[in-house]
Amino acid sequence: MTTHPSIEHHPDLAEMRTRFERVTTTPRAQAVEALALITGIYLAASPWIVGFGILLPLAINNLIVGLAFCLCMGGLGSAYERTHAMAWTAVALGAWTIIAPWAIAGEMDATRAVVSNVIAGAVALCLGLAMAAMAGRRGETRV
Repeated sequence: MTTHPSIEHHPDLAEMRTRFERVTTTPRAQAVEALALITGIYLAASPWIVGFGILLPLAINNLIVGLAFCLCMGGLGSAYERTHAMAWTAVALGAWTIIAPWAIAGEMDATRAVVSNVIAGAVALCLGLAMAAMAGRRGETRV
């Protein structure tokens, strides 16, 4: 019976971890992560910041989506090699935020709610795309 060494010592895995570590230590990646966390916090609190908290279904949606966005993008800096695929989830959350005022049933006819969601959703979508694009770069460490 033969024993195989642990996958932890495989050269490809070590190279991949080194590459992911290089990606997350760049100022660009750190800026994207910081902006993403701020965007998620804003999205979660936007019903009460902008003043559409009375639109309860949209307010609850924004709270949940904002917290989920923070969780998705917050884990990228500390464990990027295991969580970089979640950047695509952040892209989907951004797209959902844009269409949520029209997709959620009920009275959502508040211009400030629509404008807030469209802007926050577009920013979230772009930040998710930026983080997903960083995963595809090979060996690039330029600032």
